[in-house]
Amino acid sequence: MDVISTLSARLGEQLLACQASVATAESCTGGGIAEAITRTAGSSAWFEAGYVTYSNRQKTAQLGVPEGLFAQVGAVSREVVEAMAQGARERAQARFSVAVSGVAGPTGGSDAKPVGTVWLAWAWPEGCVAQYCHFDGDRESVRRQAVVHALEGLSRLAVGENPAQG
Repeated sequence: MDVISTLSARLGEQLLACQASVATAESCTGGGIAEAITRTAGSSAWFEAGYVTYSNRQKTAQLGVPEGLFAQVGAVSREVVEAMAQGARERAQARFSVAVSGVAGPTGGSDAKPVGTVWLAWAWPEGCVAQYCHFDGDRESVRRQAVVHALEGLSRLAVGENPAQG
């Protein structure tokens, strides 16, 4: 079993143990986190919904991200992923959620946000925390690392730890 499937299976066990469910809100990973979760047989017991909101318009329409944030801080930012995570959790009525937005490349980077820049956020009823990451490699590698990091954070959250540690 590969690392992503192993992480998903572990997450499922943890969520079942605490009787919780999860939702995802994804941009640069294009549904990769939701795909990883649904690899696990029985995930319908703990996976509520996955939102793939690639455009800013859909981040607003589906997740309630305030339109003004994009002009202020850009789609790849702490504020936007926090709003995405909170919107997904609330709309799916899940206990936990994860959101991701980034620059997977090979184009689209800037001096301020180079290729490999990824913001992730995890939300739960009592709060939300975001984390900046910079992943190396090509588009596929950046996306894969983001999926792994998202699942690791959800796993920490499910056992009461800070999801942004690590």
